[in-house]
Amino acid sequence: MPSSSLIPHDDTILFTNAGMVPFKNYFLGIENPPYKRATTVQKCVRAGGKHNDLDEVGRTSRHLTFFEMMGNFSFGDYFKEEAIPLAWEFFTKVLKLDPERLWVTVHHTDDEAAQIWEEKVGVPPDRIQRLGEDNWWRMADTGPNGPCSEIFWDKGEKYGPPGGPENPASDERYVEIWNLVFMQYDQQADGEQIPLPKPSIDTGAGLERVLSVIQNVDAVWELDEFQTLLEAAEAITGVTKDYENSTLVSLQILVDHARSSSFLISDGVIPSNEDRGYVLRRIVRRAVRHAYLLGVEKPIMSDLADAVITLMDDAYPDLAENKNLIKDALQREEEGFRRTLSAGMKILEGHLSQVNESEELSGAVAFQLHDTYGFPMELTQEIAAERKTPINIEQFNNEMISREKEEKRIRP
Repeated sequence: MPSSSLIPHDDTILFTNAGMVPFKNYFLGIENPPYKRATTVQKCVRAGGKHNDLDEVGRTSRHLTFFEMMGNFSFGDYFKEEAIPLAWEFFTKVLKLDPERLWVTVHHTDDEAAQIWEEKVGVPPDRIQRLGEDNWWRMADTGPNGPCSEIFWDKGEKYGPPGGPENPASDERYVEIWNLVFMQYDQQADGEQIPLPKPSIDTGAGLERVLSVIQNVDAVWELDEFQTLLEAAEAITGVTKDYENSTLVSLQILVDHARSSSFLISDGVIPSNEDRGYVLRRIVRRAVRHAYLLGVEKPIMSDLADAVITLMDDAYPDLAENKNLIKDALQREEEGFRRTLSAGMKILEGHLSQVNESEELSGAVAFQLHDTYGFPMELTQEIAAERKTPINIEQFNNEMISREKEEKRIRP
């Protein structure tokens, strides 16, 4: 089936953040599905709410705000007995991944899944690990959920110590590439778990992560698609090839954020101060700040969007159809924020230079930047964190409360 919009028909989440989101009502039994099985490659954004990867992008080898989620689904048709072997067949027979380098995890209460992995699929018991909350998937604080079984790829000993996915020190060695969710419950606002009418299957495999295994690269940034976009970003920013790691981080952030903002605008989100629009505004402004760090003095997000559209419009024709909308929205947002950014950065840099080690940045300063100059608190926090300087959040909150009281007092 074709991908659904990034704007879900669901007020419990900001964005479509997983492949199962368009099928939520089928899982809950609210609507009757027109089919019992489905496969999709779904556009996803994780930049707000429960699933939020925004602050990790550019600094890790695999986090993205926009990604494509492959998945197969069963709506009361097949369950664990068939879903688990199907996943194994796809990885080992279709993609021809080495089964000796695949590990699986199950929820510690899920004896059935562990037994299927061992007895039906043939995974050795020492490569089946039982974990806790990491192996219980939830769409949001309420709604469909259930135990899950994840498949991990072992990148090899040079990436970390042995011990499988359960070893926290091996996070870079064992990379999750597929999650099989056994949808069994509907969580209520009071925490009660109600069994679903029909147990169902929701699987998710990040396309970019799977490609990184197939192409044998260490990071998603080394994939063909991202190399093309990074080359475009280098040309647009004027950055030369011999650059430091901090410059690479900024380029990666620019590329990722140009992708997510282009797709969000194409699907109808416009930068604003509320809900989805505010998250989009954060994404764009974070990208602009990294362009500023690279010494770029002119707006570039529109040009970066051009590169994204050229690369991806075959798979997503709506990008080309909405090209002018995307470019105009990014241009307006960037031009407006660049004026704020320049003034705010000078003030913030001045205050940070006066903060001694182990001292906090005054919450009053952060509030002044926010209130007088429109400098986002999230950006102040990110910049201060890069300097390992904490912010007095309590002081900031008190300033916010005082301002709100003052506004109420003078409001006619």
